[in-house]
Amino acid sequence: MTSSQPPSTPSPGLRAQRNELPQPSPEALAHCERLCAHIRAAITTAGGWIPFSRYMELALYAPGLGYYSAGARKLGAEGDFTTAPEMSPLFGQVLAQQVRDLFVEEGLPRAILEVGAGSGSLAASLLEELDRLDATPDDYFILELSADLRQRERDTLAARVPALLPRVTWLNQLPPSFSGVIIGNEVLDAMPVELFRRDDGKEVVQQGGVCWSAEANAFAIAWQAATDELSDSVNALEAPALPAPGYQSEIGLAASAFITSIASMLERGAAIFFDYGFPRAEFYHPQRSEGTLMCHYRHRAHGDPLFLPGLQDITAHVDFSAIAAAGHAAGLEVLGYTSQSHFLINCGITELLSRIDPDDLRAYLPLAGAAQHLLSPAEMGELFKVIALGRGIRKPLAGYARGDRVDTL
Repeated sequence: MTSSQPPSTPSPGLRAQRNELPQPSPEALAHCERLCAHIRAAITTAGGWIPFSRYMELALYAPGLGYYSAGARKLGAEGDFTTAPEMSPLFGQVLAQQVRDLFVEEGLPRAILEVGAGSGSLAASLLEELDRLDATPDDYFILELSADLRQRERDTLAARVPALLPRVTWLNQLPPSFSGVIIGNEVLDAMPVELFRRDDGKEVVQQGGVCWSAEANAFAIAWQAATDELSDSVNALEAPALPAPGYQSEIGLAASAFITSIASMLERGAAIFFDYGFPRAEFYHPQRSEGTLMCHYRHRAHGDPLFLPGLQDITAHVDFSAIAAAGHAAGLEVLGYTSQSHFLINCGITELLSRIDPDDLRAYLPLAGAAQHLLSPAEMGELFKVIALGRGIRKPLAGYARGDRVDTL
């Protein structure tokens, strides 16, 4: 390691948190050990230290071993977390109203590209509702690298929309060109981030990485002088908190690069992303001095990304200012940015609820409960945001009719 500092092992608080989490099965633990060996080999090859972004990439996406590449259930009651589409078809049904407008009023080609379809629940709900609205997509593309998730998505679609399954195509990479609607739900937060901090007492950017601590017999965070690229990116943030010595956070260079790739292939259409995060001024707020890294394991959230690699999700909140800037720099227009609650209300979630007879409690109560979870500021309604980027879109999007916060970016 060059210009390194001693590695940091988990704090007493994190160790206590680890002890409170459910213990994995012997099979899961064996899988974790195989991934740990893979990561240790990468660290050794790199000279004893890898950037945190590389660790996160391996922990989540190492072929056959990473969290999203292996076979264990991730989403829903049997997994580690539940996303909006898994709660209820209502989320997809509401989003379908916006997609229908883009197909019908904008005249976009009836094609959808979903990035990371998870269990396939969102795809099934969108296809069901768009078919009901006489706006059935001609093509539904799913960009999915995990063979396990592909099979789960296929099973979900075969069970719920068997007649529309022939319209679905799975992709290994973004197509060279695309016109239509791009959808991403909780995709940007799972892209590897760089970990950085200001060195105590210095105006120097340090880069966080992962090494193997022989003393602790475990992975540990270690710091060294940041690359020129990372230093330039951090210094360009212009966030008021960053000059403070010891300030630690993340920067999502991979997510920004992904948006650039989206822009390069989007000929005409809109890209709509749902995720949790903030505009830059909130993301790098002085009080958020330890960053936003969050892990999910058996429906419990904690802050230790080195815990059980391969068995837990690792995420970071999204800097939506960076997403907007990357899109704008690549020639896309920012079509809107608002909270999930505003977007869903603007797209008619209350009208969709009114399709169900309130006296039919068995049908109504689950939908009303899902709507409460999706809209409540105390749950997903405010933390989750929705940003839309596009090219060649003439009319304002219905999802941003009220409550648009583009000016905060």
